[in-house]
Amino acid sequence: MATRMRPRSLEEVLGQERLVGPGMFLRRLIQADRVPSLIFYGPPGSGKTTLALIVANTTHAHFEQLNAVTAGVADIRRVIEQAQERLNLYGQKTILFIDEIHRFNKAQQDALLPAVESGLLIFIGATTENPFITVNPPLVSRARVLRLDSIPPEDLRRLGERALRDEKRGLGQVPVQVQPEAWEELVRGSGGDARLFLNTLEVAVLTTPPGPDGRRQITAETVRACLGQAPMHYDRAGDQHYDTISAFIKSIRGSDPDAALFWLARMLSAGEDPLFIARRLMIHAAEDIGMADPQALQVATAAALAVERVGLPEGRLPLAEATLYLATAPKSNSVYTGIAAALEAAEKLAAAVQVPRHLRDASYAGAARLGHGQGYRYPHDYPGHWVEQQYLPEGLDGRRFYQPSTSGFEKEIARRLKEKDFQGGETR
Repeated sequence: MATRMRPRSLEEVLGQERLVGPGMFLRRLIQADRVPSLIFYGPPGSGKTTLALIVANTTHAHFEQLNAVTAGVADIRRVIEQAQERLNLYGQKTILFIDEIHRFNKAQQDALLPAVESGLLIFIGATTENPFITVNPPLVSRARVLRLDSIPPEDLRRLGERALRDEKRGLGQVPVQVQPEAWEELVRGSGGDARLFLNTLEVAVLTTPPGPDGRRQITAETVRACLGQAPMHYDRAGDQHYDTISAFIKSIRGSDPDAALFWLARMLSAGEDPLFIARRLMIHAAEDIGMADPQALQVATAAALAVERVGLPEGRLPLAEATLYLATAPKSNSVYTGIAAALEAAEKLAAAVQVPRHLRDASYAGAARLGHGQGYRYPHDYPGHWVEQQYLPEGLDGRRFYQPSTSGFEKEIARRLKEKDFQGGETR
């Protein structure tokens, strides 16, 4: 039914008003028959192919369609040759729509470039993967990338009601009563995918026998039985992989343990590599917690070791423990900012830096004759096992790269440094 109910005009499109609403960018291009090369990027069932076919129905250009799963360079060359012939004989432009464009390799994508650049072909691609990652930059630069959103719940409901009314393309000839809870379950379970939504509705209606009054009653239980496992849009090498780990880390950084656990659960449910998650926890422990709670890195490292030793599903427990510990720990990025500032200084002064003579290695014969180690004061010979002396090279005297925060254990570190009068140095 999803194919039969596919919108045939811009007026029938739901959920993409930002692109095709009155006066919006894509509507203006289509109505003026001035469609440039485009890449439609969005989740499954958001209307990428639908918009391409609407372009085909409204433009005066010839429309060709390929699927990158089955097509190759030979198909592209055939389309280009025919487009050139069509332009020469009839003055007609050609639009080439390639579904799943991210499945083309670099050579296949490059085969499009000359024809797209010369204007011989108007290229329209559709992809669920981030085109800035999966499509060759030269091809992306010659097209407008349009991001489509998942269909919102209210528009899915309108789409379903339209299908139940439509007697030719939908289920209008079948008496149906969809309970409110069933609509909610159908919307929730389809995850913004209009194709899944309509196909599930069709299965639910056609597999439900009529009641005594001749109407088919669709309940939430009916929908769950027809829907099966709710879809999870997740890819271990694309947007969802990077976006979800980003949300996970930012939730920990923001000290929200519940959100952090949710994103952890989503990754584990989607089959994410648990060792990848463990590595990110170790990095986060040093970068965003650091000296505010030095034990955080130990906890994250222990969790990584535990996951490596026991695997899944039990490994989810040490990952969850480490996630909760890090999310609720005091936060400080002083380790990150400190090493970043020190690296910057080291790179700027690389050629000029000399180790102070009193800090140089004096363990070998002849070192004393070179003056190495002379003037060095051994801290353990002094009260408190500390004595003031210069450790930074000349030119960086008094520079401070590490600035402790006031969070957690760093309060104590700041107090110790202040007692030793390290605070008089120049900040980075």
